[in-house]
Amino acid sequence: MTKPLIFAVAGAGSWGTALAIQLARSGHQVRLWGRDSSHIEAIRASGRNQRFLPGIVLPDNLIAIPELETALDGIDHLLIASPSHGFGSVLATSLKYLDVSRGLAWASKGFEPGSARLLHEVARDMLPASTPLALVTGPSFAMEVAHNLPTAVTVAGTDADFNKRFAEALHHGAFRTYTSDDLIGAELGGAVKNVLAVATGIADGMGLGDNARAALVTRGLVEMMRLGEAMGAQKETLMGLAGMGDLVLTCTGDQSRNRRFGLALGRGDSAEKALVDIAQVVEGVNTAEEVHRQAQQHGVEMPISEVVYSIIHKGLPPAEGLKMLLSREQKAETI
Repeated sequence: MTKPLIFAVAGAGSWGTALAIQLARSGHQVRLWGRDSSHIEAIRASGRNQRFLPGIVLPDNLIAIPELETALDGIDHLLIASPSHGFGSVLATSLKYLDVSRGLAWASKGFEPGSARLLHEVARDMLPASTPLALVTGPSFAMEVAHNLPTAVTVAGTDADFNKRFAEALHHGAFRTYTSDDLIGAELGGAVKNVLAVATGIADGMGLGDNARAALVTRGLVEMMRLGEAMGAQKETLMGLAGMGDLVLTCTGDQSRNRRFGLALGRGDSAEKALVDIAQVVEGVNTAEEVHRQAQQHGVEMPISEVVYSIIHKGLPPAEGLKMLLSREQKAETI
């Protein structure tokens, strides 16, 4: 085990709490912070995050702290695990109390809303160019991590030593970590897969069958790789844990909020009702718009993602979206 460190995890949802648990399992001291102070106080009082990880008892070396300044005081490292739309504001607030020379890591998956910037671009605008950056990503449902079930993720970033340090801090028991220097590819895979999971959910909600799901996953991966090539991602990254691995999990596992959102749309629910029923952030909703924007900016053809965008944001009926995809002309698979 690595030398015990002090971590702060900003974001007390299911994923932030699960990663905080894993860091604590590895022997580190962990402070969990979230915007909702009443939620943090409930975690402190009960030793559980009943709202997002019901039934999971938190380790003794994981404490919930309602004040961000206190949570960040004297820490070795910060891990931001907020939804992607809150990443910039959490980082901006944290900078008042953070020693940025130690680096910044996050586990948020998505683009900055309205600009379609990857989160490392958001961070770069706020931090010195020398600040090491790293992302924790890959096929990982929070509840399974909390239950210590086997999981493998990638830590991708700009500094090999920082990547290794963060990967070693998490690498313990049934939780395996790998490192990568392809931050763009890792970010892109973790974002685009959310849109494609909505697509497979819609297809399953419409009862289109296993063949359709397999086709959507496979052709969705092609779309991800097209955009990745245009944005400078490594092909190998998108074929690995951060790309194909996360895509398969999110498109097929019913713990996925994005898939459940798509299932509801495919069964005839409105997007508004589906979001109310899920009652947690569904990253694919905002990400669909940002992927649409990136595809237009780079001149990349992404028909599945475009249909998902049109269903969520333009009111296109799912049946009409299906017709659009099925009516596309025949072509060679590798084009």
